[in-house]
Amino acid sequence: MIRTGFTSSKANSFPLVLLVALLLSAAFTAGAQEAPSTSTNTSAVSLTLKHAVELALQNSRDIQVARLQTTLADRSAMITKSQFMPNLYAGSGAGYTLGIPETPGGHAPALFDVTYTEQVFNEPLRGYGKELQEQAKSQKILLEDTRNGVIVRTASTYLELAMVRHSLELLRKEEDSADKILAVTRQREKENYELPVAVTRDQLTKARVLQHILQLEGRQDELEGVLRGQTGIPETTSIDVTPEDLPGIAEQEGANLVALAMQDNVALRVAQSDVRAKEFRLIGEKRGKYPTLQLVAIYSRLANFNNYLQFFRTFQADNFNAGIQMQFPIFSAQTKANIALAQVNLDVAKAELAGKKSEVSTAVRVKTRRLRERDAAKEVARLELQLAQQNLTVLQSQFGEGRINLREVERARLEESDKWMAYLDANFQRQQTELDLLQTAGQLDKVWQ
Repeated sequence: MIRTGFTSSKANSFPLVLLVALLLSAAFTAGAQEAPSTSTNTSAVSLTLKHAVELALQNSRDIQVARLQTTLADRSAMITKSQFMPNLYAGSGAGYTLGIPETPGGHAPALFDVTYTEQVFNEPLRGYGKELQEQAKSQKILLEDTRNGVIVRTASTYLELAMVRHSLELLRKEEDSADKILAVTRQREKENYELPVAVTRDQLTKARVLQHILQLEGRQDELEGVLRGQTGIPETTSIDVTPEDLPGIAEQEGANLVALAMQDNVALRVAQSDVRAKEFRLIGEKRGKYPTLQLVAIYSRLANFNNYLQFFRTFQADNFNAGIQMQFPIFSAQTKANIALAQVNLDVAKAELAGKKSEVSTAVRVKTRRLRERDAAKEVARLELQLAQQNLTVLQSQFGEGRINLREVERARLEESDKWMAYLDANFQRQQTELDLLQTAGQLDKVWQ
């Protein structure tokens, strides 16, 4: 009986034990799943130069504002153009009248009226409308300039960030070399083979390396913030960049780039558009000596309580009038003044265009020559780096043979690292100059199409 009772008690407690085990297992599984989720909050994205530019063009607020300004210019031009389209208005001029039925505007009071107007021939107004339309086109050209600015800032930031990160890798190797050199010098000082000034000199070398590392780390954080703001990449995502060359066409001859700039330079195209706009305005003002023609139609529903029968023989509730309104200018001092003003504005625009052409041509030639100088500086830096690498290889071989000590090898390694950073800087300066040249020649946006 006792054995049977014990077996029954054990069987009754088994579901409880199983439930507790399941709860513990679920809690352990949840904790195991939660731990990796907290460790994978930060992710990484490998960003290429082209992808960075594409993201910046999609997320740039400057481009969004420029597009709104373009839309605003289009809508402003439509206001004047709409006067040459059918316009239909409905209204009312009902009110109490004492005496001749008349509204403040000189029309007969009506329960309601419908008015139709359309400009047919009004050259000053048409010229003003064409000027606004050309200015709207100019605003679209400025939108391209905004895009180019975004491309330059993004590409420059990306390329500099890649250079800074590469330089930091070299500097951290320099720090190791400086530590080894300092350790050897201190040991030699203890053995009375070196003076204290040698230790101080090597300490200064290490301090300069550390200072440079801190400076570049600060610059790296700044560039990463700028690149995130331009591309829209969140702070929780780390950015991996790789050194790249620009997909540019700046290797052409200066004369070819000048010809391209005469066609595609943004500032030059804006100046040309301004000249066309001023020409439209001048033509319109000169044609202000011609008559103007406007289609007009009015329907009015009159009310008898305005005492029409007291002043008119008959009363008709429904009235309709349609026709044309023409004005023949006989003498207009205002038209003459408008023509003179439009002529002066056109002369100013043409002078600015001529100055802009000369400025762009000179700028392209100067920047082309500067790019050649950067190419030469990059080649010098490359050869100096190659020479330092060859020298390091020779010293490493001599060290293996026991002919020189470790300090000489590490000093050569420091020099090789310095030449590497000089080459990286020369390459970045060349890329900056190429970006500037492509933007001046109006070819920057075409590179990423």
